[in-house]
Amino acid sequence: MKEAYAKSLQQVAEKLAKFKIIPVLELEELDSGLKMCELLVENGLPVAEITFRTPAAEAIIRAAVKRFPEMYIGAGTILSPSDLQLAFEAGARFAVAPGFNPTVVRTAVAERLNFVPGICTPSEIEQAAEQGVRFMKFFPALASGGPAYLKAVAAPYRQLELQFMPTGGVTLDNAAEFFAVREVAAVGGTWLG
Repeated sequence: MKEAYAKSLQQVAEKLAKFKIIPVLELEELDSGLKMCELLVENGLPVAEITFRTPAAEAIIRAAVKRFPEMYIGAGTILSPSDLQLAFEAGARFAVAPGFNPTVVRTAVAERLNFVPGICTPSEIEQAAEQGVRFMKFFPALASGGPAYLKAVAAPYRQLELQFMPTGGVTLDNAAEFFAVREVAAVGGTWLG
C-alpha cells in the first residue's frame, strides 16, 4: 500500500512541478472564490490549493471542480481524517497539510488519497518517509530558515528521492532561491490569493 501511495504522490509532484507556483487561496465566499478560479484559468495557471480555513472551502472546491474541469484543484489545511474525506468527496485532486499528522497520513495511505503532509524537521521527514511519503510540504518555509535550511535538511535523505513544496513566506522575490534547491518540485504562493 505504501508503494502505491508513494507512486501516486510522485504523480502529484510531477503535475504540480509543471505549474511551478501553486496559488494557496483562503476564500471566504462561493462567488468570489469561483471568480478567483476563473481568473487563474484565464491567465494560464489552472491550479489552486483552496484551504479549509473557511466554512466556504468545501462548497468552493465542489463548484470549481464542476465549472473548471481543466483546473487541478487541491484542498489545503487538512487537519483530520474527516477533513481529508470532505476534501476528496468535494472533488479535490490532492490535499495538503501544514504539519505531519500520522493519523491523517495512515488514512490517506489506506484509502489511496493524494495527501501531502507538511514537515519542518528531520524527525518529521523520517516519520513521513516511513509512511511512504516522498512528496512533502515544507512549512513555514521562510520562517524555518528558507532555502538554505531546506537544502541542509534534505541533504541526508537524497537517497530517498524526496521532493518538497515550500509554502509560507515564499514570494516572487525569493521563489527562485527555493527553486535552486534541487528537491523543490513547486512552491505554494499565498501572495496570489
